[in-house]
Amino acid sequence: MPGDKIIKVSVRDVRFPTSLEQHGSDAMHTDPDYSVAYVVLETEAALKGYGLTFTVGRGTEIVVCAVKALSTLVVGKTLEEITGDFRGFYRLLSSDGQMRWIGPEKGVIQLATAAILNAVWDLWARVEGKPLWKLLVDMDPVKLISCIDFRYITDALTEQEALDILVKAKAGQKTREEQMLREGYPAYTTSCAWLGYTDQQLTQLCSDALAQGWTKFKVKVGADLQDDIRRCSLIRKLIGPDKTLMIDANQRWDVNEAVTWVTKLAEFHPLWIEEPTSPDDILGHASISKALAPFGIGVATGEQCQNRVMFKQFLQASALQFVQIDSCRVGSVNENLAIILMAAKFNVPVCPHAGGVGLCELVQHLILFDYISVSASLSNRMCEFVDHLHEHFKSPTNIRNAHYIPPMDPGFSCEMLEESVKKHQYPEGEVWRAIEKQGKQ
Repeated sequence: MPGDKIIKVSVRDVRFPTSLEQHGSDAMHTDPDYSVAYVVLETEAALKGYGLTFTVGRGTEIVVCAVKALSTLVVGKTLEEITGDFRGFYRLLSSDGQMRWIGPEKGVIQLATAAILNAVWDLWARVEGKPLWKLLVDMDPVKLISCIDFRYITDALTEQEALDILVKAKAGQKTREEQMLREGYPAYTTSCAWLGYTDQQLTQLCSDALAQGWTKFKVKVGADLQDDIRRCSLIRKLIGPDKTLMIDANQRWDVNEAVTWVTKLAEFHPLWIEEPTSPDDILGHASISKALAPFGIGVATGEQCQNRVMFKQFLQASALQFVQIDSCRVGSVNENLAIILMAAKFNVPVCPHAGGVGLCELVQHLILFDYISVSASLSNRMCEFVDHLHEHFKSPTNIRNAHYIPPMDPGFSCEMLEESVKKHQYPEGEVWRAIEKQGKQ
């Protein structure tokens, strides 16, 4: 690939003031300003790769610093060098002899790693002239396996087992790809029931969503039990008994509290309780899963699960019934491939976390790959959708009949509109200057 040497890595702090209207509000994050650390890779031949990692406001500047610190490991590499040994490049970023100390493979440093790697995958897909999901679907299984770092997970999934899963799924792959292009991947909506919304907003948004064909709804819970009972009752009545309802506590409870609280919401027949306790508490999730099984309520988690090792343990401990991968929390596509393949071995459905800024755009590629090339199943599977901020992307998600329609533009759908980036760059963008000026009046 002539001229594909990466000569520059730039990163910007881009924030949207979503807290002003309570968009994204939940029991733990009461005033989020949806934000990204936005990365652009530039090559000698003026090709560009775009990547991002999602944050909720303050702290984005720390991720930006981490990206800058890691960028020295990227500049000077060619795309061919990286993709020729992608496992090695992943390990270079995640296991640098000194930088690893402030991870390892978790927290801010892993968010920064994800942003850079997302940009690399975007660049690779653009060079190949394919959307990322298609790049993955068309990739030789041996080549795809070579992108994954299997260190620390071979007790749950070996390279050979992963290869066998991919080879077995080749049967019917073309039919499933055609099905996705025709129908899209099933989605659920979280846009109707943020915790800070009034009953009037909930009613209006649910009614609108039903009219648009949505059948799966998620409700934020966890701040006040009586309020949760009232809100869940309101929404269950609005959507009827045949629609799917999920509830999400965003890590609010202790283990026993979670069991007690969700038991009192069982009458509304939620499919799952999401993030009932600390995202790091694997054994706590296992206890909650066991206690709620008689009610037919599963446990879903993963949006703040830090790496493939934790997902391995969640699966080994039967601590979750729905795996929620996130396109920016773990080490980009490389690590999500490992998680998707582990979930397939343990026969646990993958239902990605999305929303935020760009998460829907990115994760749609991963879930399309999962269905077409790994799981071959839509049973109890769906991908989150939140109807915010898509207008700031060059290739925004396309939802039709409550399904994600596969993107066709080359790349990972990460590229933002430059006008939006400049306007929302923190703190010098005009949106933030106006808010600061208003605050001083």
